[in-house]
Amino acid sequence: MHAVVVRTGAVFGLAVALASAVVGLGAFGGGGSAQAATIDTIAKQAILLDLTSNTVLFEKNADERMAPSSMSKIMTAYLVFEAIKGGRLTMESTLPVTERAWRMQGSKMFVELHNNIKVDDLLKGVIVQSGNDACIVLAEGLAGSESAFAEQATKRAKELGLKGTNLTNSTGWPDPNHYMTARDLAILAEHLIKDFPEYYRYYSIREFKYHGITQGNRNPLLYRGMNVDGMKTGHTDAGGYGLTASGERDGRRLLLVVNGLPSMQARADESARLIEWGFREFATYALFKSGETIEQVPVWLGDQDTVPVSVPRDLNVTMARADRAGMKVALVSNAPVAAPIKKGDVVGKVVISAPGFPGKEVPVVAAQDVEKLGFVGRAFAAARYLVFGAKS
Repeated sequence: MHAVVVRTGAVFGLAVALASAVVGLGAFGGGGSAQAATIDTIAKQAILLDLTSNTVLFEKNADERMAPSSMSKIMTAYLVFEAIKGGRLTMESTLPVTERAWRMQGSKMFVELHNNIKVDDLLKGVIVQSGNDACIVLAEGLAGSESAFAEQATKRAKELGLKGTNLTNSTGWPDPNHYMTARDLAILAEHLIKDFPEYYRYYSIREFKYHGITQGNRNPLLYRGMNVDGMKTGHTDAGGYGLTASGERDGRRLLLVVNGLPSMQARADESARLIEWGFREFATYALFKSGETIEQVPVWLGDQDTVPVSVPRDLNVTMARADRAGMKVALVSNAPVAAPIKKGDVVGKVVISAPGFPGKEVPVVAAQDVEKLGFVGRAFAAARYLVFGAKS
């Protein structure tokens, strides 16, 4: 058995322990949870994420079906952005207003019957004014009918990993078969932010004037000076008051989804409280850059004795600030790793732990190829092992 090697060093100013040990390698987690600090909410459903490290800071009934109300308009905008990126539409394209769109009730952009409206204006009508009429114009323009658009939206939701979503319209209009989960909304919002950074700016527009009518953005956190720059409110009798919101501070982006709140004031205050708690109580720490050599892992019967290992993506970890002092980072591998080794092969994992922190594991990969020794070289290596034992 290979001896356990433990060394103490510093990674970006953090005291860590790096260890190599003979253990079995299991599945590696990509994201994680950092719910050491505690908080509660009157929202019926909620989830708070740190997108910088893909970490859940808090959740409550996050996988429970709920009426997303107008928050489902995030999907409508997402499909329009995809159509623009794919060349089917441009911001200057115009779409016709049908009588069905013109007659649509609820929140409105106040489109004019039989007018042709630019996609740019329609998107502002959806995102800033929460216009149900604008949603229908876009849905009919993309799919021919709103029902066909809803089928496309549900199919795309599944492709994006939204497991608890079924959409029957483009607006969030009440329908028992139109539902999402808080987690699904968070996944969708994250996709929109990351897939279309050039269009996410629409969500920070505070007011939009159309047809002589100026309407303000319904997102209350845009006006509170707390670095929130989007996304979308929602309200129906079935769903209560909800908000999907995101903001960036000190290099960290948080994303919040809440639903089932009793009033607009509760929505504003509770959302602000949860986001401020996330920024205040947690921090994200950079451990390793993608491609950076973490350690040299011993190799068995290779044309070199060790192979440098690294993480395939930047490794950041989010945890409660109070837990940082007890953070430990361990490199665990099946050492020595048998040659041949190809660059990118998984050869171990980094394990992050701390008191009160649920832990996180990510794979480490070989940073270069290592060829297998020829017959003579293998014979000498075997003889050396028999005489001197394994190198430690």
